[in-house]
Amino acid sequence: MSLVHRPRRLRRSEKLRAMVRETRLAPEDFIYPLFVCGGEKIRKEVSSMPGVFNLSIDEAVREAESAAELGLKAVILFGLPESKDETATGAYIRDGIVQQAIRAIRRAVPELLIIADTCLCEYTSHGHCGVVREGEVLNDETLELLAKTALSQAAAGADIVAPSSMMDGQVGAIRDELDNNGFDQTAIMSYAVKYASAFYGPFRDAADSTPSFGDRRAYQMDSANAREAIREAELDYTEGADILMVKPATVYLDILKTVRDRFDLPLAAYHVSGEYAMIKAAAAKGWIDEQRVMLETLTSIKRAGADMIITYYAKEAAKAVRA
Repeated sequence: MSLVHRPRRLRRSEKLRAMVRETRLAPEDFIYPLFVCGGEKIRKEVSSMPGVFNLSIDEAVREAESAAELGLKAVILFGLPESKDETATGAYIRDGIVQQAIRAIRRAVPELLIIADTCLCEYTSHGHCGVVREGEVLNDETLELLAKTALSQAAAGADIVAPSSMMDGQVGAIRDELDNNGFDQTAIMSYAVKYASAFYGPFRDAADSTPSFGDRRAYQMDSANAREAIREAELDYTEGADILMVKPATVYLDILKTVRDRFDLPLAAYHVSGEYAMIKAAAAKGWIDEQRVMLETLTSIKRAGADMIITYYAKEAAKAVRA
């Protein structure tokens, strides 16, 4: 009996495989994270994240220019203030480190979309994502500071603010604050589904944001929960989020697919520091082909439903998919 169906026919050459490929990566799929600090000509590599640096504003501008030249369309900014306090003042003051970086990048690379991470953990002396009293992170008091932070970032020129604290009602509070102050066109990318993940470890090295006591499991999601993700995404959807996000990405592809199937908003996924660092570490040992694993990983995220991917591999991935 002759075989009628031979799927291998379309795998015989790279030309054939490329023609029928279902999921494709492009530079505009990637959002490039930048960690911005004070000073000048500072480019300090993060020990747990090879290829990732704490950058002074002048160096961050150079990175943004380089990203744009590679076809990337967006960066997301995280700040490392020179001082911290109990109420995260550095997050929302006019001349905060992120606000300064937004203005500088806007002048140098006007075509680039600038996303500002809207959180407090990098700016609080205790390292938690909100106001702390008697060992408790207070939700509603934190909303006021998050709204102030988002407004300050929008006023500095951010195209998108990205609340990541996982406080109940944060999207609604920020939307109201922006709208009431003339920034109704500033978009909100909500970290709608953010798990309390062990994969964030290297990020805390980069952002100097390790909590001084306890952890963040009282407000970030339990990694065992899937149905709760839909509830969180639904709340942010109804509060006015323009883009939803799932974080982390690769170990939560099932969640990413579920959110994609349920909601019609653009969907982001964060390929987080630990996911990046594991690939880097295995590649350094010679155990894997770094570029192939990077592309396979990012493809899996897009295949699961992400419209955009925040990744420390953004520049390397852009080069690879353009080759």
